[in-house]
Formats: sequence, C-alpha cells, structure tokens
Amino acid sequence: MNSDYVIRWFKKAENDLKVAKTLLQTEDSPTDIIGFHCQQAIEKYFKGYLTFKGQTAKKTHDIIALLNICKTFDTGFDKFDEEKLAELNFFAVEIRYPDEYYLPDKEEVESFFELANKIKEFVLKKTKIQID
Repeated sequence: MNSDYVIRWFKKAENDLKVAKTLLQTEDSPTDIIGFHCQQAIEKYFKGYLTFKGQTAKKTHDIIALLNICKTFDTGFDKFDEEKLAELNFFAVEIRYPDEYYLPDKEEVESFFELANKIKEFVLKKTKIQID
C-alpha cells in the first residue's frame, strides 16, 4: 500500500465534499453540480480504500461496481444503500450533458451529501488514515 497515494485520493474526495457543502449553502444551489461532487467524493473514497487494500483502482465512475469490489474486502460496506448509490451514478457522467437534463431538489442532494459523509467516516475509520 502506498499511503501517500491513498491520502491523495482522500484529499481529492474531501475537496469534492467542500465544494458540495459550499454550494449547499448558497441561494438557488446548483443541485446537479452538488450531486456530481457527492458522486465524485464517494468514488474517490472507494478508490482510496481499494488502493489501501493494495488494489489498482479501476478506471470507472460506477460507484456500484466499486462498492462491490470494496465488499470483497469488508462486508461492512453492505450497510450502504445501493439504490441511493445507483441514483448517484447518474451524476458521474450523464448529468454533465444537456441531453440528460435533470435538476434534483435540494432535499435529494442533501441526502447524497449525508451519504457521502457517512462513507467518508466509514472508510477513514477502516483505513485509520487522518486527513486534514
């Protein structure tokens, strides 16, 4: 395991959460962009965890696929709502293009943000890595 590389995954994930938090506090929040950053944070926490486990993080934005790989190392990942994570997969790529235009409401992205933070706490606890 390359702990510096794991930490870099987690710091990038933390930056996505900071952006999401800041945008959640604005008037007329761009909810599609908040969803994107929540998805990105989760993706990076999963990839950081897999790197911690000595795996090369797959080049994918599919957080369900990443979750399933994480589960092979720790069944504690079973507690995360796959249906909610599947909703977030949409925000990885599709939402960035006008063909798939969708604006989630603020309540929905707040739930995504909460889920991203729960995953952050879980992964950091499992890896015992502190980030600033």
